[in-house]
Amino acid sequence: MVETSTVTALVAAAGEGDAGAWKALVERYAPLVGSVIVRHRLYGADAEDVAQTVWLRLVEHLRDLREPRALPMWLITISRNECVRVLKAGRRLRPVDPTTENDMYLGEVAEPDQALLDGERNQALLAAFAELSDRHRELLLLLTADPPFSYSEISRRLGVPVGSIGPTRARALRHLRECLEQANGERKGGPGGIATLR
Repeated sequence: MVETSTVTALVAAAGEGDAGAWKALVERYAPLVGSVIVRHRLYGADAEDVAQTVWLRLVEHLRDLREPRALPMWLITISRNECVRVLKAGRRLRPVDPTTENDMYLGEVAEPDQALLDGERNQALLAAFAELSDRHRELLLLLTADPPFSYSEISRRLGVPVGSIGPTRARALRHLRECLEQANGERKGGPGGIATLR
């Protein structure tokens, strides 16, 4: 597939020191990393520290990636691990007033399982979305805008015939589903897999 080979080529080029390929990888996957950070409710300096550490880890391990198509899930895992590390460090350093024992537990209430599953699903969707070609991503963003754009407006913005929008959309959604299914298969097959995406 064109989109997959593009990611493979970017990873290979960035591993050889191509600054343009590195920049393209960061631009493509920064929203994915950011979504994991936001999901863990990290903002400001903590969020920046996590993002910098994730990109540093990628630089260190870029040549070790055996399967470049697994890069989105690798980034999600590293981002999640870094977020947890920062959160744990923050809890150790957080001042606590022993006279108000209940305050020690504020913000640590477990969320329902459904919220966690929704978060995993959203991250998998963002990872799959990043695998699409630029053209397919732009088309799907225009089609899902609120308020929605008309086909004639999308045609004008993308410079494509109105009649090609539907078939292109179908191809983009099919590729998105394939990426989600592949990611889901990898998670179910690996240790510590997450719930099935449907």
